[in-house]
Amino acid sequence: MLRLTERAVLKVNEIRAAEGVAAELALRVQVVGGGCSGFRYDLFFDEATANDQTIEAGGIRVVVDPMSLSYLDGTEVDYVESLEASGFKFDNPNAKGSCGCGSSFCA
Repeated sequence: MLRLTERAVLKVNEIRAAEGVAAELALRVQVVGGGCSGFRYDLFFDEATANDQTIEAGGIRVVVDPMSLSYLDGTEVDYVESLEASGFKFDNPNAKGSCGCGSSFCA
């Protein structure tokens, strides 16, 4: 199962409000090919499909397609802010390695 931290939930809600995203759209968490290590994470607001797994996280409806779910099972999504970088951070127990930017991984 995928989990969002409280900081990630707050940031998603902040982005939703700032961009005027419709409440019926879910947060899609997806794994796609690319990035320095082979796969990368993608987050965006989207409509759910019949094949998606739906997860409730802090009042946010999160949808994940079956292929991505196999890579994301057990992953925690956090939001971090530091002097070096700010953004969503994925703590993925399925990743065999990742790049320095933290947004791509190999499985």
